[in-house]
Amino acid sequence: MSRLHVEDVSIGYRERIIVKNLSIQIPDKKITTIIGSNGCGKSTLLKAITRIIPHQYGSILLDGQSIIQENTKELAKKMAILPQTNEVTAGLTVGELVSYGRFPYQKGFGRLSRKDLEVIDWALEKTRTIDYKYKTVDSLSGGQRQRVWIAMALAQETDIIFLDEPTTYLDLAHQLEVLELLQQLNQEQGRTIIMVLHDINQAARFADYIIALKDGKVVKTGPSDEVINKEVLKEVFQIDAVLRQDPITKKPICMTYNLIKGEKENEENFHNGSHIVHSNT
Repeated sequence: MSRLHVEDVSIGYRERIIVKNLSIQIPDKKITTIIGSNGCGKSTLLKAITRIIPHQYGSILLDGQSIIQENTKELAKKMAILPQTNEVTAGLTVGELVSYGRFPYQKGFGRLSRKDLEVIDWALEKTRTIDYKYKTVDSLSGGQRQRVWIAMALAQETDIIFLDEPTTYLDLAHQLEVLELLQQLNQEQGRTIIMVLHDINQAARFADYIIALKDGKVVKTGPSDEVINKEVLKEVFQIDAVLRQDPITKKPICMTYNLIKGEKENEENFHNGSHIVHSNT
């Protein structure tokens, strides 16, 4: 089942098209991860689906209705997004930041209702950040801040949460902590999680459904054992991967890899505008 459909969508900046004629369906109540090399359109796609940037052609439908036609506050009750770079005003407390998640529900002068306050505390409890409620966000560690941002998304009470590289700049322990929290939210509350990840092993471990992109186009979609294979990784990342089965999760895991020389250089030359023509021999 899918509530969210992307149909023949093209997205770009000015005259440069990043994503072209892309169509995908996001499984409902599952964890979906988008993987691909830098510049392939992962973050651009996320921003278009959440209406941060416009799309040039095609349709993005949520519950059968175009997101373009959806009222902003109503859309914010259905989907939340944590962007790649999160900045807050100096001195802002954790409780104040999480309260921003209640914006779609506020009326009049924007005062927080009893329900708002209850939801804020619930989100802080759920993310184990209640002890930081009166601390400033800029005083927290990277892992703590990321959990606070997730608490803000939870306070928004949406069924769908988008995250753009939520583990960036975190150490291994905090990366695992954040991903396990998202998995818990999915399994216990049925939240639909869509995130961009760079680490293919994390994608394989935590995702129910993976979308592999290259140059703004879909290479492969499906569960991790169908997407994380030598052929797909070669096409998407230009690597010759050595894959094994994770003894804990039974999912595929990339043990090591070699760069496929020649193909990577040609890829970089193409993006830099230096098109190399090879003769057939």
